[in-house]
Amino acid sequence: MEIRTPTNEEREEIMRLSPQSTFEGTMGRSKPSEAKMKRMVGELLAKGSRFLIASENQEVRGWILFGKRTDEFSDKEIGFIYELFVLPESRGQSIASRLMELAIEQMRQEDCSEIRLNAYVENRHAIRLYERLGFAARNITMSLPL
Repeated sequence: MEIRTPTNEEREEIMRLSPQSTFEGTMGRSKPSEAKMKRMVGELLAKGSRFLIASENQEVRGWILFGKRTDEFSDKEIGFIYELFVLPESRGQSIASRLMELAIEQMRQEDCSEIRLNAYVENRHAIRLYERLGFAARNITMSLPL
């Protein structure tokens, strides 16, 4: 398994799969179109965020999208993990952990004071991974369906 920056072709593959990643990550609450994902990710990439992929035999097995952003309240530069996804057939091989660890290390080297991410409360598998890596709940977003 190799972890590296994706080629343009691999980035296009990620864009095709990103709606599914969002659907799974939001526990079925959201499945944006490929066009919307391209626009959203394009904005992040333009601001300096980047992908790392896990690949094996020239096939994408998973990816992470991360970068720096400014905290709205403190104006501190923080690291942020926007997306983490491993294809279903490649799960259970510690790919997500390896992607996270490398992204964390890169943001540490960029002097980020902390790293944040969002997770749906029902996504217990992801939350367990994040907790194993040292993340802790910082705030809770609540919702009232109308």
